[in-house]
Amino acid sequence: MNRTPGETEERTTERTVSDAPPDAERLRRWRMVLGADSADSTGRTLTGQDAAMDGALDALYGGGAGKKPNGRGTGGRSAGLGASAPSVARWLGDIRTYFPSSVVQVMQRDAIERLGLSALLLEPEMLEAVEPDVHLVGTLLSLDKAMPETTKETARAVVRKVVEDLERRLESRTRATLTGALDRSARISRPRHRDIDWDRTIRANLKNYLTLPAPDAATTAGSTGTTGTVVPERLVGYGRSSRSARKDIVLCVDQSGSMAASVVYASVFGAVLASMRTLSTRLVVFDTAVVDLTDQLDDPVDVLFGTQLGGGTDINRALAYCQSRITRPADTVVVLISDLYEGGIRDEMLKRVAAMKASGVQFVSLLALSDEGAPAYDHEHAAALGALGAPAFACTPDLFPDVMAAAIEKRPLPIPDKEYQP
Repeated sequence: MNRTPGETEERTTERTVSDAPPDAERLRRWRMVLGADSADSTGRTLTGQDAAMDGALDALYGGGAGKKPNGRGTGGRSAGLGASAPSVARWLGDIRTYFPSSVVQVMQRDAIERLGLSALLLEPEMLEAVEPDVHLVGTLLSLDKAMPETTKETARAVVRKVVEDLERRLESRTRATLTGALDRSARISRPRHRDIDWDRTIRANLKNYLTLPAPDAATTAGSTGTTGTVVPERLVGYGRSSRSARKDIVLCVDQSGSMAASVVYASVFGAVLASMRTLSTRLVVFDTAVVDLTDQLDDPVDVLFGTQLGGGTDINRALAYCQSRITRPADTVVVLISDLYEGGIRDEMLKRVAAMKASGVQFVSLLALSDEGAPAYDHEHAAALGALGAPAFACTPDLFPDVMAAAIEKRPLPIPDKEYQP
């Protein structure tokens, strides 16, 4: 099977750049892209590190269309990792030597999916060899119930490494964005001069617009003869931070198997939000059952191991639980993170969303919270939510703070791409 250029173009170039003529270098690159089957047509024989890189790629992507899940081809040649933990661990070490972290993560994901290596991740020595990333965490969480005790501590260490990296990347911007949004959402009527929200003050006082005589006509050629001003009878200002929670956030997260990356990101964001004193944050995960993980938000690793990826989906039941915990509708933001494939009562689900919005709740529907791009989702349910004023769209982790800020301030949501709207 031919390899796509992306499988080799992104690799590191720690080796010395080839001094070969341009045509020879072009053939070498094509040989690396196309794989061993192209050796005769390109006339290139790989040696040294090039040969080692090609072998690592061929173990995963070679062998033709007849490859079986365990990596053995059905034809004459055999390429694959087999079912041996030592050989897989050796291969994992090779790809970490020859390729950058981002490519290693893609190759690991392909190996797990194409070669059926999930069971080998239950062995501690395998976990120590892998490059941790969000997708690996999702795979480990799905294997949690089958994981032997000897592996669980290693798995937690892998998950913690990923979670701490995500927290470092996401926390500061999330705090800065939401702190500003909370200050702007708390309006006061007697602000200090520096705290006046001039845009809202002008809009609130447009009824007090006064028409005034124009200045000296000699200095205002072309003037209509009149001018005007707004008399600010009522000032609107930004509120000051306070220790009491000003907004209630409810994250309602679908833990079906397809939502693994979203569960990881939602758990990290939940922990970040829970650490902000001006927010009261609740995290609810669901499949056909509903689990409230709010009391574990001080450690997102505990949250993740409290989830159970896979199973059915009952969004209506989850929203019913969330609705029962709302005490301040006008100050509550509910974020549903789900692909909307509902296994429960569809009409009841939509009625609950409509009821929450009518009571003043800001309702946000995210089809995914990940970097994966366009998700698979139920278009009919997404269209129905859009008709209720709750458009459903995919959201990257980098955009999530802006989405939350808009919801807190009751502004239109920054929907990134119309493609994700029904």
